[in-house]
Amino acid sequence: MSVKARTPQEQTVLDFFRILSTGELEAIRATLHPDATWKPMVENIPGAGTYGPRDNIVDDFLGPVRGMFMPGDPKTTVDSIVSHGDFVMVESHGAGKLQDGREYFNRYAWAVTVKDGLVFAIREYMDSHYVATLFGFK
Repeated sequence: MSVKARTPQEQTVLDFFRILSTGELEAIRATLHPDATWKPMVENIPGAGTYGPRDNIVDDFLGPVRGMFMPGDPKTTVDSIVSHGDFVMVESHGAGKLQDGREYFNRYAWAVTVKDGLVFAIREYMDSHYVATLFGFK
């Protein structure tokens, strides 16, 4: 299914996920508002917490996470999108190969706020049990 934007905010978010899948950290940085926050909605596993502003998200969160995967992975595919004003909800799935050769696949829901044409706030929901098991976290 090819997801199409119906609003400028949805296009901003679709562009963000397309760029996120490239792994190009500077391009990702350019999609984020300077005061952006990113909160994985998980507890008791590495990566839990709130990241922000923009440089902290890219340098201290996304860079290390992407470093666990083969170059260019993981890829995020948007399955559906809906919005109300600056608030955008996305269902997606992520897939890729880890550095040790194991395959990764997870489903996500994203609550995203857009401000000034940039991604301002992200709440990321995923199967955290799968992540904890895959990476050997207790």
